[in-house]
Amino acid sequence: MIRTLVESAFQTGCLSVESEGLLHQVLATKCYQPEDLAAIAALYDAVRAGQIKREAPTELRMEFPLGYKSF
Repeated sequence: MIRTLVESAFQTGCLSVESEGLLHQVLATKCYQPEDLAAIAALYDAVRAGQIKREAPTELRMEFPLGYKSF
């Protein structure tokens, strides 16, 4: 599911509030694979570089497993 949500963000150039919420829920359940974390890292880098826009207000932050990175 994580990789599908990340792929959608890359295709549309936008990370919706709903997708970001789903990503957070899936990560919170700790039901992910190492490849999912790689996809999240790519998404994070794309958001930071401005390649993908977030719908969520910029003051909201999203924490990832093991303190990996946050938006």
